[in-house]
Amino acid sequence: MDNVADDLRSAGLRVTAARVAILEQVRSGNHLDAERIARGVRGAVGHVSTQAVYDGLHALTRAGLLRRIEPAGSPARFEARVGDNHHHLVCRSCGEVSDIDCVVGEAPCVEPSQTHGFVVEEAEVVFWGVCPQCQEHGAPPDRPPARRAHGAS
Repeated sequence: MDNVADDLRSAGLRVTAARVAILEQVRSGNHLDAERIARGVRGAVGHVSTQAVYDGLHALTRAGLLRRIEPAGSPARFEARVGDNHHHLVCRSCGEVSDIDCVVGEAPCVEPSQTHGFVVEEAEVVFWGVCPQCQEHGAPPDRPPARRAHGAS
C-alpha cells in the first residue's frame, strides 16, 4: 500500500481507501472494466458506490496513473501500463485483451496519409483475433467484432 499511496501523492491526489483499492485492483488485473474493478474494491474496503469507483477511475486516469481503452463493442477497460507506446490485441470471442509492444517505440507509430491540419500525437492500434483458449473451444475466427455507432456510449 505504501507504494500505491506514494504514487497517489506524487500525482497530486489525495490518498483514500477507495483510490488505493482501485489502483491496486487495476494493477493486479488485466484490462478490467469498471464493474470488475468495483467488485474488487468492495471486497477490499467494503461498501463503495459505483459512482465513487467511476470518479476514482477518472481521477486516476487524468493524473496519468491509469489508461482507459475502449475496444469496439466493449465497455471501457483500464490498465496501469502508462507512459509507453503500446497497442492491444482483443479476442473477438471472449473479449480478452493483451498488450502488444509497438515495433517503432515512439508515438505516433503510424503516420496518416492526411492530417487535415491536426498535429498527430499518437496512434491507437487495436488488433482483433481469437485467443488460444477460444481456439481450443472452437470459437469461430471470422466473427466480426461488435460495432457501435460513433460517439455512442
